Parts: sequence; structure tokens; C-alpha cells
Amino acid sequence: MASGNGHGGGPALFNALKREEQFGRLQAEEYDLLIIGGGITGAGIALDAVTRGLKTALVEMQDFAGGTSSRSTKLVHGGLRYLKQLEIGVVAEVGKERAIVYENGPHVTTPEWMLLPIYKGGTFGMFSTSLGLRLYDFLAGVKRAERRKMLGKDETVTREPLLKREGLKGGGYYVEYRTDDARLTIEVMKKAVELGACAISYVKAESLLYENGRIVGADVRDRLTGNTGQVKAKVTINAAGPWVDAIREKDGSKKGKTLHHTKGVHLVFDQRRFPLGQAIYFDSEDGRMLFAIPRDGKTYIGTTDTDYKEDLVHPRMTAADRQYILKAANDMFPTLGLKAEDVESSWAGVRPLIHQEGKDPSEISRRDEVLVSPSGLLSMAGGKLTGYRKMAETVMDQAAEQLAKAGRGGIGESRTKTLTISGGDVGGSEGYERFVSDKKAAAVKAGLAGPDAERLVRRFGSNIDTVLSLMPEAHEEAIRRKLPVTLLLELLYAIRYEMACKPVDFWIRRSGSLLFDRSRVIRCKDGVQSYMAELFGWSAGVSTAYAEQLERELQLAVAPME
Repeated sequence: MASGNGHGGGPALFNALKREEQFGRLQAEEYDLLIIGGGITGAGIALDAVTRGLKTALVEMQDFAGGTSSRSTKLVHGGLRYLKQLEIGVVAEVGKERAIVYENGPHVTTPEWMLLPIYKGGTFGMFSTSLGLRLYDFLAGVKRAERRKMLGKDETVTREPLLKREGLKGGGYYVEYRTDDARLTIEVMKKAVELGACAISYVKAESLLYENGRIVGADVRDRLTGNTGQVKAKVTINAAGPWVDAIREKDGSKKGKTLHHTKGVHLVFDQRRFPLGQAIYFDSEDGRMLFAIPRDGKTYIGTTDTDYKEDLVHPRMTAADRQYILKAANDMFPTLGLKAEDVESSWAGVRPLIHQEGKDPSEISRRDEVLVSPSGLLSMAGGKLTGYRKMAETVMDQAAEQLAKAGRGGIGESRTKTLTISGGDVGGSEGYERFVSDKKAAAVKAGLAGPDAERLVRRFGSNIDTVLSLMPEAHEEAIRRKLPVTLLLELLYAIRYEMACKPVDFWIRRSGSLLFDRSRVIRCKDGVQSYMAELFGWSAGVSTAYAEQLERELQLAVAPME
């Protein structure tokens, strides 16, 4: 595909088997823009930049979405609780962005009716909730079909029979949007690459480069091969999420505002043990709000919000985190009697918030801000998953000003508001179900069973044709390796078109199986491991290290860190 910056992008450059070509390309050219960080913020900036015609490079020291962007509550939501904190501007902006994110990729974002039960003596009252939701609808520009409803006690219980009855007065009923955060990040990144961005995972910015006191790029190291190099760019954007301050330290500009890290943990249960039929947003005893959400035969619930000063790469659930969520769940759904051994999986994420003196973790604003250093480094701090596109637009407007001063003119305005992400060409939300129906028929014709066909069409959207083109090879390997053909299809696509480099990349961020289908991982991990080892030509040592990494992730998803 021709790129917006005169450089051919496309799927070949997002092939994990061709990473070294991509690493070479990083050093062979001088870029308008270098982005450090490959989470949703960095991906959004890369997409905004290439659509403005800028030559763009991005490096991520882990897998894409390896940090916070695969560890959220997996909601593109307007932030009702920010209304409670009178953050009117945040609610208005991210509320409107929800609809944009949805329309640009209906295959990764789905409207989800949310029930807010209201109890005597609870955080929310019937009148204040009705008023708040009405204001929320207004600020977020919610379409008529998705505007809030107030429910009486009986209707609230009918919608979710597991709810605690004692003190229940009724409920608020409104729409949020459920997403697969890691896949959203990958699809945005793929679109940027299709349009010409050079993006590569497992490459770390070791130090920053300067000329006459101005930042001009970074020294980088490929963490998989050990190769080193330099990336030269007119403007550098620090979109490193929880590591934003670490990059500012390298720049010598960590002054004034700093990040405040908090940790959020989620637990996953099988629906047979926690048969939730309706997404619930509820307050716990200490006034913190939690979500309980049904998804793919599971129910997940979270989140905690505690100060965090430990390892940013490996945040973990503690016994106290698990106990807090179990208690909140059992208080709200008292017939369940959930225990620690019922937890099938979990995940923990670090929120990079902008520090506000004297505030509790859950009170700190989720606002985002661009911090400008004397060297010209632009750091994107704070923010939320929902606001990623708008955040990218904001920082790119500032980058465009810097580039204009350096003589790089003709940079237009942001074009991402109506730009579909990779896989998103499905006829918008209105045409999506028809698209699924048509493509499901094609997938069945190609040899997939109906439920598998529909699942893959919904996961990959308009990329399903490329996925199905891998069918002959996947079928052959499935027989040879005694693995399901659908698994081979997903795996081949993840490696060749989504730069999945390790088993954990596939099992956690490309497929979500480690979080929501643990038994599938356990059944198929050895076959996937041996196939990837053969495909990539790993040494015995590397293969063993990657297998051990996956085992560790499986263990830590259920065993708390003491």
C-alpha cells in the first residue's frame, strides 16, 4: 500500500520473521518523528503522524501493548466516576471519543449495557444517578438508542439476579464500550505500519542523541538479537507510559510534574462459577468503584487502585489484592461465596498518572498532559485508553509546530477522526453484523466450523480474508502437529502480520487466551512452542527461556506475590 509519507509500508514490515530488515530500516533513514513506546498512546501517535505525511519511526522495548495497554479494565468508557469528581472536561472529551473509537474499529469495540445498582446509604442515590447519567449523556453526545434508563428494584434484580437484594433501591442503566485493549493497540499500530510507519518491538531506547542541545533521536538496542544502532529524527516523542519519567531522566528534564504510579488488579472466573449475565458497575465498602463484566464464557472483575513503587515491567497480584476483590464480589453477589481457588486467571497493570499532592490513588485525575523539555523532547503523560486518539492529536499538533520551526512545512491537521483502523473496514457499526454474516459464510466455505468461523471474523474484522488465505498451510501444520486448525491460523497470522515474536506475545496479547482460556494454553502450549522454535530457528537455550517465561506467566496469573 502506498504510504502517506512516500514510503511503502504494509504487512511485510510487520512480520516477526523479518524483524532484522525492519531494524535495518530504522537506521538507514532519517525520520521526521521518533516515538518511544508502543502501547496505545504510541500507536495512536504513529497513526496520526503518518496520516499527516510524516516519516515516522517507533520503538517499543517489550511487545506492543506489553505494559498498561494490555492490562486495563478493557473498556473504552466515558468515565462516569470522573463526573463524581466534577471532571466535566474529561467526561465530555473521552465520552465523545468512545463513539469515534467504536466506529473506527467495530470488530474490537462493542457497546455494552452497564447496570449501576443503587443501594440505601451507597455512593450513588437514585436522584443523583439519574441527574448524573443525564448529564453524562449530554456531555458525551450519546446517541438516542443508547441513552440512560433508570430502573426500579424489581427490574434491576431481573437484569442481574445475582445482585445483593438488601437495601437495593433500583439502578441506572447506560452504555459503555467493551474492548480488547491489546488487540485495539495492535490494530492501530498495524494501520500505522500499513501507511508507512516503521515500528518494531523489543527494541529499547538506551540513550538519547543530541546536537547543539536539541534532541535528534536515540541509541537503540534490539533486545532479541543484541544488535545496536541509532535512530535519527527531527522530533522525538516520549510515549513510554509508566516509563515516561525514566525517559525524562535520560533527557535530564525530570523536573516539575512527575508520574504517580498506581496498580490495578483484575480477577477472572469461569461463568459456571460466576454466572454473571449483565455487566455491573458497583461501589465497594470503601467507596471505590469496581466493574464485573461477562466475556467469552468468563466473568472478570476489578479493579484495585493502590500506590505502586515496585517493578514496572512485572506488576503482580498480591494476596491482599485478591482478597480485596473477592470480598467486594462476595458483598455484591452474596450467593456466590467466591474463594481464592475459584480464580482462573488475573492480570495487574500500572497506571501512569500525573502526581497530585495529597490525593488518594483513586482520586488522582486521569487527565493527560504534554510535558515539553528544554531539549525539545515531548512527553505524553497521564491519560486513558479511551482518549488515545485525542491525546495523539494534541501531542502531534505540538510536534508539527516544532517541525515547522525546523523548516518542515506543509503538515496538515489530524486525519484520524474518521480513519478506520486495521481490520475496521466493515461498513461501520451499522454494517458490522451484515459483514460478520457474509464473512462467516466464506469462512465456513473455507473449511471452518460455524462457531470458529464467527469467532475469527469478529476478532479479525476485514483482515479475515488474509487470515483465511493461510488456511492451506495452517491445515497442513495442524495435522502434522496435532493442533486445532483455528489455532494455527491465529498463530501464523500473529507472527506474519502482527509481529508476535514469543509464545507469550501470542498467548497473552494476540489471542488473550492466557487471561480468558487458560485450558487452551495448557493443552496447546507445547505444540505452539515447538512450531515457533522451528519457524524462528531458535537455539535450545532461547527456546527453553521462552517456554519458561510462559510457564511463569501461567503460574503468576493464579498465584499471588507474597
